[in-house]
Amino acid sequence: MEAFQTTLALLQEVPAFFVGSFLLLGLLVGSFLNVVIYRLPKIMEREWSDFCAEQAGQTPPSAETFNLVTPRSRCPSCATPVHAMDNIPVLSYALLRGKCRHCAAPIGLRYPIIEALTGLLSAYIAWRFGVTLMTAAALLFCWSLIALTFIDADTQLLPDQITQPLIWLGLLVNFGGVFTDLNSALIGAVIGYLSLWSIYWLFKLITGKEGMGYGDFKLLAAIGAWLGWSMLPVVILLSSLVGAVVGISLIVFAQHGRSQPIPFGPYLAGGGLIALFWGQSLTQAYLAWMP
Repeated sequence: MEAFQTTLALLQEVPAFFVGSFLLLGLLVGSFLNVVIYRLPKIMEREWSDFCAEQAGQTPPSAETFNLVTPRSRCPSCATPVHAMDNIPVLSYALLRGKCRHCAAPIGLRYPIIEALTGLLSAYIAWRFGVTLMTAAALLFCWSLIALTFIDADTQLLPDQITQPLIWLGLLVNFGGVFTDLNSALIGAVIGYLSLWSIYWLFKLITGKEGMGYGDFKLLAAIGAWLGWSMLPVVILLSSLVGAVVGISLIVFAQHGRSQPIPFGPYLAGGGLIALFWGQSLTQAYLAWMP
């Protein structure tokens, strides 16, 4: 206990050490998030295939153990396991010049980008919230949103394995009033879900098409549970504006088909992070600007 108190005092007295520690932690977590982003959809696909085989009275196809831990990370081109020295966040990518050590196949630039993004956001959270419970909670919220952003961008899926626990964790965090009071968190979860659910059914009744997935409802419910109902207008407005701009740009400049769906989860996640950091300031500025 004395050692913990000494460490806590050191962190409070040396903010640079505190922020730097969370930068390094964020880089390591970002490396793990790369694994989650790549493997979780494949795990879900395997589980679904096994379920369908069982329902059809067939034996599920035998396959090697595949989860977030096993097997070790390997090169997708030559299947050589990645050595620990080649798995240092950001640094290994730079030393290897973005290529596999064994077959020289290119390594996706997105891996170090996710690691760096997670590290920088983690450091910013530590700097902004200091040595408080809010920092620990905000880190979990941020890391979850990063994983959901890139999974949705890749697969147009927002896995229940992340969104549902995120809702309950948000309510639990705010049971102690970390970001808002429990009533606001509970109302935020309900309104977050029902607002997009209503838009979904209205759009479907008018066009006969599905405009978004149920994962988007759960993600906004989770954001509402973490930040409270008062932050939802900021999140919805920001995510809609950015989503509209990006969608129009893709159609005009990238020849993106109008009927081709665009994942909305990344914009909700971005709106959630902006609301976490600057939601109160944006709301106050808007109210002050209104006549």
